[in-house]
Amino acid sequence: MISIFPIRHHGPGSARSLEHALSQLDPDVVLVEGPSDADSVLPFLAQSEMTPPVALLGYVNDDPARASFWPFAAFSPEFVAFRWAARAGAQARFMDLPASVTLAGERGDDESDDLHSDPLRVLAEAAGYADFERWWETLVEARGDDFEVFDAIGEAMRAVRADAPAPVGREAQREAWMRQAIRAAVKGGAGRVAVVCGAWHAPALDVAAFKAKDDAAILKGLPKAKVTLTWVPWTHGRLSTGSGYGAGVRSPGYYHHLFTTRRDVTERWFARVARLLREERLEASSASVIEATRLANTLAALRGRALPGLDELNEAALSVFGWDSDLPLRLIERQLVVGEALGRVPEGVPTVPLAQDLARLQKRLRLKVQPEQLELTLDLRTDNDLARSVLFHRLNLLGVPWAQERYAGGRGTFREAWTLAWKPEFSVRLVEASRSGQTVQDAATAVATDAARNAGTLAELTTLLEVVRYAELDGALPAALAALDARAAGNADVSDLLGALPPLARLARYGDVRGRDGEASALAGATFRTLLTRAGVGLPLAAVSVADDAAAALRGHVGGADGAVRLLGDPDAQTGWHAALARLSDREDAHPLPVGDAVRRLRDAGLLDGPQVERRLARALSGRPPEVTAWLDGFLGDSGALLAHDPALLGLLDDWLTGLDDATFTQTLPLLRRVFSRFEPPERRAVGEALRGGGAAARGPQRELHEERALRVVPVVLRLLGVNA
Repeated sequence: MISIFPIRHHGPGSARSLEHALSQLDPDVVLVEGPSDADSVLPFLAQSEMTPPVALLGYVNDDPARASFWPFAAFSPEFVAFRWAARAGAQARFMDLPASVTLAGERGDDESDDLHSDPLRVLAEAAGYADFERWWETLVEARGDDFEVFDAIGEAMRAVRADAPAPVGREAQREAWMRQAIRAAVKGGAGRVAVVCGAWHAPALDVAAFKAKDDAAILKGLPKAKVTLTWVPWTHGRLSTGSGYGAGVRSPGYYHHLFTTRRDVTERWFARVARLLREERLEASSASVIEATRLANTLAALRGRALPGLDELNEAALSVFGWDSDLPLRLIERQLVVGEALGRVPEGVPTVPLAQDLARLQKRLRLKVQPEQLELTLDLRTDNDLARSVLFHRLNLLGVPWAQERYAGGRGTFREAWTLAWKPEFSVRLVEASRSGQTVQDAATAVATDAARNAGTLAELTTLLEVVRYAELDGALPAALAALDARAAGNADVSDLLGALPPLARLARYGDVRGRDGEASALAGATFRTLLTRAGVGLPLAAVSVADDAAAALRGHVGGADGAVRLLGDPDAQTGWHAALARLSDREDAHPLPVGDAVRRLRDAGLLDGPQVERRLARALSGRPPEVTAWLDGFLGDSGALLAHDPALLGLLDDWLTGLDDATFTQTLPLLRRVFSRFEPPERRAVGEALRGGGAAARGPQRELHEERALRVVPVVLRLLGVNA
């Protein structure tokens, strides 16, 4: 006897009904939609250490990037079927197209539309239900007759598919393979066979309606690849998007609540809501829980629904807990409706040695693996935190950004701040990286060595050298240094030379205070001075005959190099650098943007006094308006404090601007506005106040007021003030 149970993937209502139906049928074999070559890892699902959500991961051995996931939650009918079979002692196996076939080539015309991927949700929406699970509970679960319920769903799917085109391509192959799997189970002696499949496929799995030879013809010549299948942790957040089965659920946290809560579903939901809001120090009383429950039930009754759905729960929560803000509802959505539960797999699950090494390191360094963001501040003077930092830098080299560095404050490197958040796709990244080595250290060393040999610029090499030191990859250091020497001896342009300086300065200044040897730091300092000298020689000429975008890029590189020189604190390096800036500031044929920037940096360093700066500004103001605004853009940068506190400079600029004719002023104003728009509001206000009568008198002779022109604005101002003149 073959019993087909059409279900909704990741549907708690389907899962509960399926569990009841299997208990009544007590089948000998349970066949479940999923890659049939994954049967070797099925026993792990029966282990208590396997905590959903988890996902079956399949990847091509020679190309791990070609991978696919089949996720399971506690409320997934497939997971419930396998757990039931383990308890009942029944055989259970997958019956779908093998992963070796689906990953062998292009995915082709795989299911993509809503009707194919989630037909039961489409039926629920057609019946006026926004929440499928409540539709299922109202029309299906309340009836209590499991077999007739699944027969009714199968009949509905036959009606839906009657007008649909005949399956072709991958869909036809999948359904043919599943029919062959059912025939094999019957031929193997199984008296009662339970078939658990997506509702869309149920009509196509009636083996009596199809010929075995036709199915064999459909499956002839399928491509195959050598694949590996294993289990990896998954998250509720990843279940909220279409993946694996193609049926993403929008509210996995809420579905988990439905599946695990047998009674008082609404009351217990709002109790969880109140607990969450109180943890976030938001008001949520017991009376509010009662009020929200009553409101949700009332809304459901007004809409003709037996029980409140997610729409009613959200509307009640917003009314009772939200007041004048949607913050509580956004918290509920993120923490409860979706949730970020991370599953767990047993230690014996097969995986690549690199992933095993990472797991050992995470355990030894007491690092918690979780999907929620975890802020972590490290003190690099302690062995454990230093080892954590080394691991994070190595993983980033491998393309596994589990930890992302953020600003920790201060200029030293005794403290590092990181943000940790584990994502399921990192499992695939580890498989890909495993081709470079069996341990995190070996793989990172190989990746860094390869990157050093293929780096295109000096900046890439110096940044890599810094990471190699922070990641303590001594094996990659010779290759990085050799590539740096070869590149530095070549014909690098000025921007490339300048871009290489900041990482070298950080390494030279802070390399040995992290507990590392000083050899690399000394070498970085020597290389820094060599590159700085070459960059200083070429800097003035690099600013000649360049376009505006190239000039802006050069100014950015100059800013980075200037900060690097100050960070290193070497007097000889500072002297040479300031000499290069001085030569740039005196070139009349250079682009005005980097020239103005050079004048500002020399002034800040105390190498140009007030009169010298004023003379350069006066000379710049004699040029064409676009050149003047570019010079001012470089000179003022992102701060107006210089103008607010230097009346002489402000007076020069004001005299130039007010002396422009109307046409030139109209042309200049947008350019100047762009410069001033980067100033903070208090700085703009201070400049405006300095230009008023009192401020202008302090900086120079008072200009006469043009009474006739001034009187023209009086009627307009009076009308604005509502005064009848």
